[in-house]
Amino acid sequence: MWHYFNLITYISVALWLLSGTLIYSKSKSLRNLSITAHLVATLTIGGFIVALWQNLDRPPLRTLAETRVWYAFFMGLIGCAIYWLYRQKWMLSYSAVMGIVFVVLTYTHPDTMNKALMPALQSVWFIPHVIVYIFAYAMLGMASLTAFYGIYRYKKGQEVQSIFIVIDQLVKIGYVFLTFGLLFGALWAKEAWGHYWTWDPKETWAFITWLGYLVYLHHKYNHKEKKPFQSFLIVGIAFILLLVCWFGVNYLPTAQMSVHTYSG
Repeated sequence: MWHYFNLITYISVALWLLSGTLIYSKSKSLRNLSITAHLVATLTIGGFIVALWQNLDRPPLRTLAETRVWYAFFMGLIGCAIYWLYRQKWMLSYSAVMGIVFVVLTYTHPDTMNKALMPALQSVWFIPHVIVYIFAYAMLGMASLTAFYGIYRYKKGQEVQSIFIVIDQLVKIGYVFLTFGLLFGALWAKEAWGHYWTWDPKETWAFITWLGYLVYLHHKYNHKEKKPFQSFLIVGIAFILLLVCWFGVNYLPTAQMSVHTYSG
């Protein structure tokens, strides 16, 4: 099935590029075409996920390449949702760019056709745990991109309240899913290894990431949205922790002792 991913990449990248360009047009019909192109690109990725799932006879959630495809799909959906809710054109472009990045990254680092699923992954908690986490990562990734844009506008002395509102909603939703992902992971660990928590490197960094976004929520509650720059900065730092949890743990010396090395 992966040999079809070349075509999927060409179609989705072309449509996302078209969407990111036309959304700034003064013509309403061209803007509508932009949204349509964005949706078609996103649904193309979604269709590939469904087809890959059927072909592998297992959920395509085992490897980093497979999770990157899910991430691109969720980024596309989130971009559309934010545009419809807040009419932020640049958010549609951001999500298109991120979708392109993860699709191209997967294209240049393709996976192998492997239907094997190790015993630890043959759990009822495997699918909800990974999907919930990837969706949370997509929401929080979009929040971080928006935070960097907010920092840029703040430094320029421009209005940032509308940016802060979008970030806050993204973080709130992402944090809820991140929390569920952590809980599902604990239940999965109990079923697979007999313990809810073992301070495994992956588990530890997942908890550190969770605490990072909790710092943001605590800061926002105490300062009542009066210090947007600090909020933007905390979201950016928390996302760095998230990236370490998702990718970086695999390169740490302690990864050799992790029960999560199968994800590499």
